[in-house]
Amino acid sequence: MRWTREEYLSHMTFGESPREMFTELFGLLIGLDEEWKSQGADSSERTLEAFGWDWVPWTGAPLDISPRSGIKPRVISETESEQLSVDAMGRKMRLSKKCATIPLPFSYPVVTAEDWERIRRWYRFDVSRVDTAKLRRLKQARQEGTLVCVWMPGGFDEPRNLMGEENLCCAYYDEPEMLTDMLDTFGEMVIKGVEMIANEVEIDVLCVHEDMAGASGPMIGPGLFKQFIASYYRKVWDSARKAGAKLFSMDSDGNINAILDEIVNAGINCVYPLEPKAGMDMLQLREKYGKRLAFKGGIDKFALRGSIEDVRRELDRKMSAPLTGGGTVFALDHRIPNGVPIENYRFYVKYGRELLGLPPAKPHEHVRMAF
Repeated sequence: MRWTREEYLSHMTFGESPREMFTELFGLLIGLDEEWKSQGADSSERTLEAFGWDWVPWTGAPLDISPRSGIKPRVISETESEQLSVDAMGRKMRLSKKCATIPLPFSYPVVTAEDWERIRRWYRFDVSRVDTAKLRRLKQARQEGTLVCVWMPGGFDEPRNLMGEENLCCAYYDEPEMLTDMLDTFGEMVIKGVEMIANEVEIDVLCVHEDMAGASGPMIGPGLFKQFIASYYRKVWDSARKAGAKLFSMDSDGNINAILDEIVNAGINCVYPLEPKAGMDMLQLREKYGKRLAFKGGIDKFALRGSIEDVRRELDRKMSAPLTGGGTVFALDHRIPNGVPIENYRFYVKYGRELLGLPPAKPHEHVRMAF
């Protein structure tokens, strides 16, 4: 089903909703397409078109938040299995082509506070960061039901991109003034961009990508989150709300339970993908946070690797009264993993729709709903 922006925003803010929302946030992991093909899946199943997932037309507002370094990305070397490259931050990157889609850095532009002073101009706001031609077209798209999203640099994620995880975690103690200045600089850039956008069109969703946690917990504690990141979030969220935003959506894998109180207090009101194997339980979180926090994801992707009964148990538990009635986009908690049989996935779709009272799926193009 195609949702309008009004329907989606009402659903995710616990207002009136046409029905439950059932979707696929991301898609297939590398290699699963071939597995499903060998099991008899046709092309429409492998592209997910056959499953008729719910979707809302959405687009990013034309605000460029990337670091403007002037560095031209280039490939250093490439083989059948690996690519070495330099990205726009000047980082040396390695991509393992047989098992990954995202290259990983093994060098970083910021090691010292002097390095940050040298490159902080990369994040300076300029009116050219907003594409005014696209902005005018966006106004019409929003009127026709398209959701308008604005991204901000992650409070943990962007400094990590500049420094690496180990150096960042040390810098919270060794270089606090530098980190505060980083976040102030990012915030000023986004706020000025939001104000410029708001002159033409209202914003619906403020989005931030973090991935600041693993299965054992977050890489930053609640005290440090409150000290450094919370005020950055609140400043940008205040600006986005003035521009019309109803949702502040955060993407973080792993177990963020230890810092979730601070995340919510900083303004976040939607989180995803809520990985059960990492300890994120939608039912417990709904009981704790009620209508303060909406969810996307939360269905254990690994349950689909088991038996049909494993899938049934997972859906019976999650697709229940506490999570229905608004505020939940039912979906797997990340990409569909290798080892999921196509028969299990077909059952997952069919049984999930039955539990949620949805009609049989009508095939259409799959739209990624991770935002």
